[in-house]
Amino acid sequence: MPNSINILSTKTLLQNQKQLFLDKKFCFAEKDFIQIKSKDFEAKLINDNLIFSSQNTVESVLKYPELIPELQKKNAFCVGLKTKALLEKNGFKVLVYKEYGADLAEIITSIYCAENFTFFCGNIRRDELPNMLIKNNITFNEIVVYETILKPYKIEQKIDALLFFSPSAVNSYLESNKITNEICFCIGTTTANALEKKIKNIVIASQPTVENVINEVIHYYKRL
Repeated sequence: MPNSINILSTKTLLQNQKQLFLDKKFCFAEKDFIQIKSKDFEAKLINDNLIFSSQNTVESVLKYPELIPELQKKNAFCVGLKTKALLEKNGFKVLVYKEYGADLAEIITSIYCAENFTFFCGNIRRDELPNMLIKNNITFNEIVVYETILKPYKIEQKIDALLFFSPSAVNSYLESNKITNEICFCIGTTTANALEKKIKNIVIASQPTVENVINEVIHYYKRL
């Protein structure tokens, strides 16, 4: 493996995640290029089934403990295995989960088309899932429970590899920085799509988790 590989994560990692890089003698830095801020919301109408677009939506909803007992009675549908785990840890019954919103929408429209849904999401979200629900005349309402705030920052040091975990982080990074020869490791295809017209040096994690992004970095440089 080449010496002095400089890695920049566009979000703060857990200590055990950082340690994986340090154990392999990478030079590791991190900077939060987005901020997640829970948003006040009204829950006047909650339908029979719940859709959670991410862990952030779950964490934001959990800040309203008075709602939880009623929500736990409903079936939950979600995007991401870690979202599923967080829901189940907090007493929710997850009926279906998929790693991508479009795949979840396909299941809902083909099997649960007679049901009604409340879709919890952020202010910046992908259109595939709600658009498919609309196209297939699925009854649903949308409640925005958090905001994604871009936090651009100019990076001055040499970087060999960038870690991206959302399209918003890509957009925030590019507001103040250019990508030239850096290898971009992305958590999934949605994040990679935000980059694909700008660069070609993209590696997508085999599964959309932080740990798999880290593994891709380690394996990539181990081959060199």
